[in-house]
Amino acid sequence: MVDGVTNQQYGVLPTQQALRMAKERGLDLVEVASNAEPPVCKIVDYGKYKYIQEKHKKEAHKHQKGGKLKELKFRIGIDPHDYLIKIVHAEDFLAEGNKVRIQLQFRGRQMAHQELGHQLAAKIKADLITMGHADQEPKMAGRNINMQMSPLPERQRQRKFKAHLKGVTDQKDMHQGDHDPREDKHDEHDDHEDHDDHHDSESPAQS
Repeated sequence: MVDGVTNQQYGVLPTQQALRMAKERGLDLVEVASNAEPPVCKIVDYGKYKYIQEKHKKEAHKHQKGGKLKELKFRIGIDPHDYLIKIVHAEDFLAEGNKVRIQLQFRGRQMAHQELGHQLAAKIKADLITMGHADQEPKMAGRNINMQMSPLPERQRQRKFKAHLKGVTDQKDMHQGDHDPREDKHDEHDDHEDHDDHHDSESPAQS
């Protein structure tokens, strides 16, 4: 038997004696390790004990719970500054415990140079290697290359890029709700660009 308040160990006692000791103190005798031989009991306030157990259970569940799935789009031939901003966002998401789905988009005649997309995918994976690992290796799907990253355990994560760059949304600027302004859920600029590239791909080649 163990005193749940002082952690003093009383050794092996008859059940009736242990119950009497708990009652004399206005507390309860609670079995905390039924599989032990002999079973281990504590003298505690049962209501408080249950509250603490439930609290620990909720905290453990919270830590085990997976993060959200975030999405980022990279264009083949992306501007270096735009690339850096998106990589910082990817690090943000992984640092917050979220998974990141990365989509590399080919435009128009870029499809003839798919090796450029695979090179970009390899660069993104290498730049994020200290924050996450690839669940899904870069894979061609239609006109896109898709890849998914999951965060490393928190203690293993090390950021390679600065969190505060021009054009990067600060955490304090985040709006509460479903939409995260760092994500590429809908990109009108990309839609417009896709249209331009499609038009360009049908134009006669210049000599």
